[in-house]
This record gives sequence, structure tokens and C-alpha cells, in this order.
Amino acid sequence: MLPKELYGKLKKVLAPPFQITLLTHINPDGDAIGSLLGLYWFLKKKGCQVSMAIPNEYPRFLDWMEGTDRILIYSRQEKQVKEVLQKADLVFYLDFNEPGRIGEIQPVLEGLDVTRILVDHHPEPECKADYIISVQQVSSTAELIYQLIEGLGELELVDTLIATCLYVGIMTDTGCFSFNSSQPRTFEIVGELLLRGIDKDRIFSLVYDNYSEDRMRLLGYSLEQKLVILPEQRTAYISLTRDELDRFNHAQGDTEGFVNYPFSVSNIRVSALFIEREDHIKISFRSKGDFPINTFAAQFFNGGGHKNAAGGESYEPLTDTLKKFENLIEHYSDEINRLP
Repeated sequence: MLPKELYGKLKKVLAPPFQITLLTHINPDGDAIGSLLGLYWFLKKKGCQVSMAIPNEYPRFLDWMEGTDRILIYSRQEKQVKEVLQKADLVFYLDFNEPGRIGEIQPVLEGLDVTRILVDHHPEPECKADYIISVQQVSSTAELIYQLIEGLGELELVDTLIATCLYVGIMTDTGCFSFNSSQPRTFEIVGELLLRGIDKDRIFSLVYDNYSEDRMRLLGYSLEQKLVILPEQRTAYISLTRDELDRFNHAQGDTEGFVNYPFSVSNIRVSALFIEREDHIKISFRSKGDFPINTFAAQFFNGGGHKNAAGGESYEPLTDTLKKFENLIEHYSDEINRLP
């Protein structure tokens, strides 16, 4: 739980008729959208005027969630996003800890006279905000949203709709509770969400049994043709070029979760996914045990994140980036090989 005095202050700033805009990060995932929608429906029930905005498209396997049609997407609704931000009294930063994570929305916020609240679970937040709710021990930002509502003393407002949104966030950000979910409180909150009538089996099916044929064929290609195993480093990685993505009609979110598949290979402790973009290489990193992949990402690939789940970027060509990664990870062979 966060300090009681913080909740006292938040009760005042969250009182209607405040105009509130909710923001989350570029390339939003299940936790970003689940947190966004869960908080949106909660604030609507409180009587607040609320808008939601994201930098670019969300994954289409989240299209079924109620309220996605109300999300403004800056890449194609720039004017509307600017309008709701300029009218806002209060802006929430959800599921990101540094300003660059909201892409081209960031300059729009500069100079705006608004109250800012950060709710995030990534370490070392860099965003400037009037109120910061940052707890990296929790599973997800969605879990933090639940704790925020709880701290405000308004859990009675959490209905099946809100609970469903928050469950999506928790479920997806823990890989269906396979990582980042060792705190008993996470499962206590999931139990509370179940009591509010969510259908966890249906939610799972809507998220994970809702992919396109192209996405499944891209996954098969990635595992058969692009999976590289470095046995001496207990490391594996997948890389995909822009041409390969185009060949499979890649859409936003199609490579979500690909980075976790190499862990199905016995003895792998570090995994990475390299995606070629127009002007950079987007990288996802994962690790097992005590190897801090976030430190590795921050030191060598302009990134960061959680101890076992991080992201990064490279502005070198893909082949050079892969060579750099292989050379670097070789220096950590002893450390990785000591992992259980």
C-alpha cells in the first residue's frame, strides 16, 4: 500500500468535474491497454470527463475489449489528441517511466499547465509528475491501478468490466503468471477480480486464441528459420528483417511474446528478439534467474526495464547489431552458466 497521505491528495484531484486524459506508451501491450481501459471505466463511474490517447496502434488481438473504440491514436488522430490534452486538467502517465516512451505525444505535453500523475511499475522513473505511484515489485501497472482504487476506498466501483480490463493487464504482463508474479498480493488481487465475475478462461481465449493466420505462420517461420542457439552462453535469439515482416503481412502486436519461445529449449537462460524498423532495431530481452537483463540492455542497447524483462534499441544495421550482441553475451558466459 502507498502512503495514506498520498491517497488523501489524490481524492481531491480525482474529484469531478475534472477533465482527465490518460496516456500510455508507444507500441502498447496488454498491460498498457488493460490499465488504460480499467482506469478509464473507473473514472467514468466517478463522473469524471475522461479521454484516452496512445501514440500508435494497439495489437488487434485486444480489439474485443470494451472501450478500445474510444481510444484516440495520435498517428492518425493528431488533432483530436492535441485537443483533449489542451483541455485536460489532469493527465495520467500509465505503464511508462521515461518521457520518450510516448513518442510524438511528448512535445505536445511540454508547456501544458496540467497536473500529472505517473502510475508505473518499471524501475527508476524519469518522468516529471506531480504525483508518482511507482512500485516495481508489483506484477503490472494494472495491479497498481487496482491498488490505487483500493487506496482511494472505492473498490465498490470495480465491476466486471473494470475487473476484466485489469485482469488482461496482469495476465499478459506476467506471461499468464509464468514470470514477474511471485508476490502473494498479485494472486490475492486476481482472486478479488474473480469475485467480480470475470471469465478468466474466456479472457485467455480472446487474447491468446485470437491471432491471425499470418501471425501464426510468422511464428513458425521465426522458430524454424530464424532461431539461433548459442549453447555455450545458454542464449538464444530471433531476428526479423522488414522484408520478412512484410512477407507475413505483419501487424502491430504480431511478434508479441516471440521472445519467450526460446526458453522452451532446455538450458536456455537468456533470450532476445531483434525486429528491424525503418530507422532502428527494436530489441526485446528476457532472462532467467539472477541475470539482470535490464542492466545489460541499459549499458549496451539504450534500453532498460525489469530485471528479467527489458527492451532496447540499436541504430546500427541488423547484422552489426546481432554481431555486437553475440560478442557481448560471450563476455557474460561465466555468469550465465552459473545460473541454475
